Amino acid sequence: MRLLVIEDNERMAALVADGLQRRGFVCDVAHDLAHADDAMAGARYDAIVLDLGLPDGDGIDWLASRRKYHQMPPAIIQTARGALEDRVTGLDAGADDYVVKPVEIEELAARVRALLRRPGTRMQPVIAVDTLRFDTANRTASAASRTIDLSRREADLLELLMRRAGTVVHREVIENALYSYSDPVTPNAVEAAISRLRRKLEEAGVSGALHTVRGVGYMLKEGGT
Repeated sequence: MRLLVIEDNERMAALVADGLQRRGFVCDVAHDLAHADDAMAGARYDAIVLDLGLPDGDGIDWLASRRKYHQMPPAIIQTARGALEDRVTGLDAGADDYVVKPVEIEELAARVRALLRRPGTRMQPVIAVDTLRFDTANRTASAASRTIDLSRREADLLELLMRRAGTVVHREVIENALYSYSDPVTPNAVEAAISRLRRKLEEAGVSGALHTVRGVGYMLKEGGT
């Protein structure tokens, strides 16, 4: 799950992004609205964490404008503006949730997960493909009740493939989902992640499910044993 954190305070942005990444999210950071627009033009985000007082404009106006033209994923406003009028204005402008700083990172992560579980968003609590199951809240996987020990990126990769089971997921899509713009990515990073995941699936008894479509991408095929 890829998030965009829009926050002009660099220290705050780094703390929020790091905290969310430790809880299973891939995070990009924008310190103003112009860079947020650039980021959203180049990547697909599952949710946005938005500050309001930004150097090149107010987050409320930006959010309302994007909502008007259906150009926004779910958004959580995170701001120091805690008055009732501010909260109402933010929600009416199109925010899906509103939290007042300071907020514990554990609560913010839980709010993002809850937001993505709402009807119409992409995240279901548990995904199942044959005997393979993935719990999106706890970021855990199992096969026939046998736990599969996954790293954060391996869990993100498995979730992506399970959500698109039966279809080819292009290599570029996987790379964008697993790595933020600030992450160093080697040329064979996706291939290595696929190899590790395939080995762990096979060790858990799920063999023949993860297929390579040469020159295109990868597919988790239903009916693997």
